[in-house]
Amino acid sequence: MTNSTHIPRKRFGQNFLHDQNVIANILASLYAKPDQHWVEIGPGQGALTLPLLKKSVALDVIELDRDLVTLLRNKLNAWPSLTIHSADALKFDFSKLARSSGKFHVVGNLPYNISTPLLFHLLSYSAYIVDMHFMLQKEVVDRICSEPGSKKYGRLSVMMQYYCAAECLFEVYPESFDPPPQVTSAIIRLIPHEKPPVNIKDLSDFNKVVAQAFSQRRKTLRNSVKTLLSESDLIHLGIDPSVRAETLALDDFAKMSNRLTEISI
Repeated sequence: MTNSTHIPRKRFGQNFLHDQNVIANILASLYAKPDQHWVEIGPGQGALTLPLLKKSVALDVIELDRDLVTLLRNKLNAWPSLTIHSADALKFDFSKLARSSGKFHVVGNLPYNISTPLLFHLLSYSAYIVDMHFMLQKEVVDRICSEPGSKKYGRLSVMMQYYCAAECLFEVYPESFDPPPQVTSAIIRLIPHEKPPVNIKDLSDFNKVVAQAFSQRRKTLRNSVKTLLSESDLIHLGIDPSVRAETLALDDFAKMSNRLTEISI
C-alpha cells in the first residue's frame, strides 16, 4: 500500500513493498509469537510493521528517513508496544535493545546499496540475535548461500556461513515494490550459530586470510595468500597451493587462519 504523501528517495535506496501476498508469505516465515522481541530495520511506510504489531510482539524499528519516522509515528501512535528509533542502522548500537528477556529477532527490507556492510555490522551483535530475516538482492542471497566450487562463492559466503546458518526462502519480483527495483529480490533466513562451526584462534586473522584469498579470484592460493602464508605452510595444512580460493571449504580457511596466528606470535 503506497502512501502518496511520501515519494521514495533514491539516496536512501527506498523501494516500498506493497504486494499483500508477499507480505503474508514473509509473515508466515517469521513465526512471530506474542511477547517476543522484534527489531525491524528500514520499516518504510509500515507494510510489515503493522502486521507484526498485530502479532502482539514488542517491536523496535530503526528508520533513517526522518519524514518516514514522522509518518510512522502518526500512523502507529496507538501502539504502546512500538518504539521508533530515528537512526542510521549502520551506526546503531544494537546491544542497547537487549532486554532482560534475552535475545531479539531481526527483520528488514535492507537498502541494496548498504546491505553487505549492514550485514557485517549486525554480525558483531550476533550474541543478541535469535534469527534474522531479510529482503536482499537475489544475487547477494545467492552469494551468501553458495557452496565451495560455485562461481558465486566468495568472501561474503565464507564470513556469513562462519557466523550463521543461511537459507534462501523465496524470491520477490520487482513488481511487488513501488518503485520497482531493477533486480529480483529474495528473502533469506540467517540463524546465528550458538557455537561456531569451526574453531578460529583470531577473528582478525580469519578475516584477513579470507579477504586476501578472494582479492584476486583468478589467482591460485600460492599467489593470492603469499604475503600471509608460504606454499610450504599450505602443503603442511593439507591444502593444495595450486587451487583457487573458491574451491575451499570453511574448514580450510580456518586452518589457514590458525596457521597465520601461530606464525604471527
